[in-house]
Amino acid sequence: MTDLLYRSIPEMFLKRVSESPDKKALAHPAPGDSGEPVWLTWSEVAARAKAIAAGLHDLGVRTEDRVAILAGTRIEWVLADLGVMCAGAATTTVYPTTEAEDAQYIVRDSGSKVLIAENAEQAAKLTGVKLDAIVVIDGPAGDGQLTLADLEKRGAGVLAGKPTLIEDIAETVEPQHLATLIYTSGTTGRPKGVELLHAGWVWQGQRQAELGILNSDDLQYLWLPLSHSFGKTLLCGIIFVGLPTYIDGRVDKLIDNLGAIRPTLMCAAPRVFEKVYNRVVSQAKDAGGAKWKIFTWALGVGKRHAAERHAGRTPGGLLAFQYGIAHKLVFSKLHARLGGQIRAMVSGSAPLAKEIGEFFHAAGLNVLEGYGLTETSAGSFINREDAVRLGTVGQAIGDLECKIAEDGEVLLRGTPVMRGYHNLPAETEAAFTEDGWFRTGDIGELDSKGFLRITDRKKDLIKTSGGKYVAPSHIEGMFKSICPYTSQAVVIGQARNYCTMLVTLDPDGIAQWAAGTPLEGKSYTEIVQSKEAHDLLDGYIKELNTRLNRWETIKKFVILPRDLSIEDGELTPSLKVKRRVVETTFEADITKMYSGAVAEV
Repeated sequence: MTDLLYRSIPEMFLKRVSESPDKKALAHPAPGDSGEPVWLTWSEVAARAKAIAAGLHDLGVRTEDRVAILAGTRIEWVLADLGVMCAGAATTTVYPTTEAEDAQYIVRDSGSKVLIAENAEQAAKLTGVKLDAIVVIDGPAGDGQLTLADLEKRGAGVLAGKPTLIEDIAETVEPQHLATLIYTSGTTGRPKGVELLHAGWVWQGQRQAELGILNSDDLQYLWLPLSHSFGKTLLCGIIFVGLPTYIDGRVDKLIDNLGAIRPTLMCAAPRVFEKVYNRVVSQAKDAGGAKWKIFTWALGVGKRHAAERHAGRTPGGLLAFQYGIAHKLVFSKLHARLGGQIRAMVSGSAPLAKEIGEFFHAAGLNVLEGYGLTETSAGSFINREDAVRLGTVGQAIGDLECKIAEDGEVLLRGTPVMRGYHNLPAETEAAFTEDGWFRTGDIGELDSKGFLRITDRKKDLIKTSGGKYVAPSHIEGMFKSICPYTSQAVVIGQARNYCTMLVTLDPDGIAQWAAGTPLEGKSYTEIVQSKEAHDLLDGYIKELNTRLNRWETIKKFVILPRDLSIEDGELTPSLKVKRRVVETTFEADITKMYSGAVAEV
């Protein structure tokens, strides 16, 4: 056990409340977006979380009992999660997009006694599942149900007679007690429940604070799914540091809200950075002429400026002068789009193409790529603000141990690693080496300074019929950085004699490209099925192939008639592509690419 300052999340949370009771803690949108965000102080957060905890205790919830939360990212999710843990229980997280069958499986498999659902529609997914109680956040309660307000009122009554109940319970929660069950969405089969302990989450909060990326004078915008380990681990850092955080999971409101909230810190999946990159580059390209020349000049200056900073030098002289002009003419607009106050952004949950990272650093925006898995309580590696190596996921956090196996697999060992997979002893045993190292399933390289570069997923490596290995995610990330109209790219080639690619395009970006042409006003499907769109992509594919080994080159491609989605089961909630699902769904398109002669590229 490492030198943890707290035994559990409840102890860490109560300490935060005692140290800064009147400081801003968490904010949420005003009702109907009618005004400024509504802020709660740490003492106000504690009052609500304690009431929820006492209400759950009154319902019979005890040490390590599971309480499921089925809701989107919102302040009530955080309050409910804190309430569950302050009751000594463990949270089972369920994505709001989870279909009823899988939601029922998760709740049953976890042994959850109580469900906290966003509304009646979400609660209905659990029809037929035996539960001690169902609590709904929004709307009226159904027969035999409680509203969250009812639960808090019930808990407040309990606390009136036992004012130290929650503090007393917190004293009994130990580091090795279960805190959270997160079911990994996986790419095939039933999801597996990852058992994460209080020790691991406290480790996350403490080690995040040591990095200096999260500060108490920052303002964080939190929109990530709290049902995912990336969002959950941020809550630990927020509590430990006392970081004021605006919480709003409505992704469609993100861009508008950035301008209004003006955060200094935001964490996101690579898809968000890809969309921003695609939009900025495609707009500059479409403008053409002098504007495109100015943009490319500014980007070149920015990259040289960033290289100097990353080497530990302060850019000066002509480069500093040129960068000032580049910022004023080009980069300032991007800063303004993100609210104008961003100090740092963290990218995690999937690989970020090196070229896209270079773009943001050139613009003076610190996108710090990190790495972790649900099984390691999310945060394992990260680039520091003063130690950035683009193309890597940074150095290990805290005292986490890492080594590379003989076959290239990244192995991790330390406090934040899971206890195991719930009810799956054989799979738990297979996930660890005999001497206790967790098998991440990722292939990677460690350099002499401890910077980790992830090259691919072990199971995703493609072996062509010619016996050559191909790393699809590397090629896909490269293509996204080359073609600013790309939404998703999926390389195909396992046991085939050449590689092909399925591509989806960003609807807004391709509509902008079509403006002023005969395709203007056409539907997405009509645009992407046109010869003009195919010719556009063909040019980018040819550019991609100049950067690849002969056996990696893309011989044929198909632009799919729609984007991949979570709803259609092709993306995980953290926006990773489910390759096998995609290959099954678009089997006819793949078969067509492998019939007949190979296209010349």
